[in-house]
Amino acid sequence: MVKRAPHKTASQRQLRVGEELRHTLAQIFEHGTLRDPALSGVSVTVTEVRVSPDLRNATAFVMPLGGGNTEAVVAALRHAAPFLRREVARAVNLKFAPNLSFQPDGSFDEASHIDALLRDPQVARDLHADDGDDALGEDGEDPNG
Repeated sequence: MVKRAPHKTASQRQLRVGEELRHTLAQIFEHGTLRDPALSGVSVTVTEVRVSPDLRNATAFVMPLGGGNTEAVVAALRHAAPFLRREVARAVNLKFAPNLSFQPDGSFDEASHIDALLRDPQVARDLHADDGDDALGEDGEDPNG
């Protein structure tokens, strides 16, 4: 049996630093200072940055605009991580510049999957059937008349 550490929510400081890093990375990407061919002409969205409790490591969840070529973009960002760390260190006033890692953001895919499930005719039928039951009383009669 494998024991896992209890899941702790991020502290207020972690959330603030993560948001500051997100804004800084977005500005760096917007200015186009990265010269990697895999990133030329690609707009990258930074959806979230999670920071470790000691603020020394940060994981940025990214997605190229339009969602195409995600793996190549993430690989290029991982290759550019030392440069990005130096740029972040210049822009953000922290005792230590965090090590940056990049992950593709799967939340868009998850949202699309949930949306597709909700649009499924069988699910839609069940949802509408539940709405109709609420309007009727327990005996199936309309309580208003």
